[in-house]
Amino acid sequence: MNEDCNIAKLGEPILRQIAKEVENINSKLIQDIISKMLVCVKKSKGVGLAAPQIFESYQILVISSAPNERYPNAPLMKDEILINPKIKSKSKEKQKDWEGCLSIPGIRALVPRYTKIEVEYQTINNTIKTVVFEDFIARIFQHEYDHLMGKVYIDRVEDTKDIITEEIYFRTILSR
Repeated sequence: MNEDCNIAKLGEPILRQIAKEVENINSKLIQDIISKMLVCVKKSKGVGLAAPQIFESYQILVISSAPNERYPNAPLMKDEILINPKIKSKSKEKQKDWEGCLSIPGIRALVPRYTKIEVEYQTINNTIKTVVFEDFIARIFQHEYDHLMGKVYIDRVEDTKDIITEEIYFRTILSR
């Protein structure tokens, strides 16, 4: 499958728009978007992807956590497709940790995120599912959910000194 994985980069208007709710999960368009997202997240070595990042303004996100060269410490989990997700509750506790983004290549930043969130979403089988995500998976969800709301992770950085190049990140932060 040689799909085009053109990732929207910071500055593309679609990354600043609130994505539309998916009305018909079974439509060919939505099924094609989901297929393309699953291919692109793996090809791009991401751990998550939101539909606006492939120029599709729909509330679909994929969590695809697995160790790879961009995220060597990512936990391994089955790919999760979340359609029309909503955050039901959040922990009081937030933690700062490093994030990168396929739409903002070459940069990493320390971003505060809730450590535990309860999420409700539709599955590809059109059932409603409620899940609690914690730690790294909660971080991935919040990062991708921001894309559905027209935000990017650097919008949440508290201090510009918390932004570094990926070269420095891999050389110093990951080697600790």
